Amino acid sequence: MGLSRRSLLAAGGALGAVAASAPAASAALTAPAASAPGHGRVRTGFERLAADGYALLAGERVGIVTNPTGITPDARHVVDVMAADERVDLVAVFGPEHGFRGTAQAGGSEGRYDDPATGLPVYDTYLKSGQPLADVFTASGVDTVVFDIQDVGARFYTYIWTLYDCMAAAALAGKRFVVLDRPNPVTGRAALGPVLDRAFATFVGREPIAQAHGMTVAELALLFAGEFLTAPVALETVRMTGWRRAEFFDATGLPWVPPSPNMPTPDTALVYAGTCLFEGTNLSEGRGTTRPFELLGAEGVDRRWAEAANALALPGVHLREAYFAPTFSKFQGKTVGGVQLHVHDRRSFDPVRTGIGLLITARNSWPGFAWRPDHWIDKLTGSTRVRTLVDAGADLDEVVGAWSTDLAAFRSVREEYLLYR
Repeated sequence: MGLSRRSLLAAGGALGAVAASAPAASAALTAPAASAPGHGRVRTGFERLAADGYALLAGERVGIVTNPTGITPDARHVVDVMAADERVDLVAVFGPEHGFRGTAQAGGSEGRYDDPATGLPVYDTYLKSGQPLADVFTASGVDTVVFDIQDVGARFYTYIWTLYDCMAAAALAGKRFVVLDRPNPVTGRAALGPVLDRAFATFVGREPIAQAHGMTVAELALLFAGEFLTAPVALETVRMTGWRRAEFFDATGLPWVPPSPNMPTPDTALVYAGTCLFEGTNLSEGRGTTRPFELLGAEGVDRRWAEAANALALPGVHLREAYFAPTFSKFQGKTVGGVQLHVHDRRSFDPVRTGIGLLITARNSWPGFAWRPDHWIDKLTGSTRVRTLVDAGADLDEVVGAWSTDLAAFRSVREEYLLYR
């Protein structure tokens, strides 16, 4: 990989500077990227690793970054499987946001403890990065760090930045890093939405990628190593077999485990890359309901919002006037009005365009609309651009068109790291 792809990223204006480090060493278990129609169930990276007798980890003391989504097709957790198998020396577990066993809500983790099921030490990675995280890897005594977590395809979902931070820390600590791939549940067809300006980098977006990145975690790992990490990491990826970019999660034959407490179904993931933007407003994003990110609303909102949103003729989705009472988070215990998203054609549905359309119509139809005072919306969208355009009265096409140059540059770079067709 040459510097031309880096220059494409850097040329995106709002994209900001990109580190021009040398490409990291990487390898992958080779396999066909996808099979012919009727190929059957997808085999995850973990399945292929285990079927090969864990040969990739032979002679290594292994630690794994995972959470409840790290499961086999028969719903056993990979940590339980590996801990019981003499062919692999699993010595540590590293938990991300929400924790290894998934007991913590948003913005929380489980801390340091010994896992009752396996006796393995569980270390907390949440909000750790750089040398402090490298020190955790060193203290654990591992030689190789393995990553196996189900992502949902949105830039602001923190597990991909746990991946990034752990890769950077592994480089500092001199550890090997192995990524076990899983499907992008909302397909890998295209990258959508604004690209992060690095001036707005946080744990909901470290580097300039699109809001809906359209990549798997292994592909992202290769992108991170090739374009963003400032020190080389000994990276290896284990591909899936049987996954095609156009497939949604229900075509994989794999069981769905909520990656976080407010991501209960693949339908949630489908809308999340757009409706999570309501975290940056004073409206509820549906936390505390059975349909988070599909229900949006606030006190005083009425049918006018749904009417205005439907008038945009957003592809693939109907917006229903809805009323609900969240059991926690914003408007806890109060009845609020708003909309529910009903995606009727997920192939034409654009979550980011829909999210922007809903922001514009919420602001125009409800006089109580406000951004969060900390301008969290800028962290979610990756710059001030969306907020300032919406406030200036820009229409949907103007807002969406504002990121076209940056998105085209990211798409060009992204293409070099795709493992599946």
